[in-house]
Amino acid sequence: MPRLPDDDAWLLQERRAIGDRIRVRRLRDNRTQESVYLAAGLSRSTYQEIEAGARDARIGSLLRIARVLGVHVTDLLHG
Repeated sequence: MPRLPDDDAWLLQERRAIGDRIRVRRLRDNRTQESVYLAAGLSRSTYQEIEAGARDARIGSLLRIARVLGVHVTDLLHG
């Protein structure tokens, strides 16, 4: 299957948008990154890379983060 010309840029933009939604929700709840990644059972570096949009998040990781933040995973994906 051929790649779309702007596939990499689109993917980076979407990952950053998901990370931004995670960050906004975390800050709205007055939580630290540490409290979220520990509660979600993720490593610090994995969580930080997801929140920064620097890593493709596995669905299990997104589900855990959403649960800790008290939102449905679709809220992180679609805002």
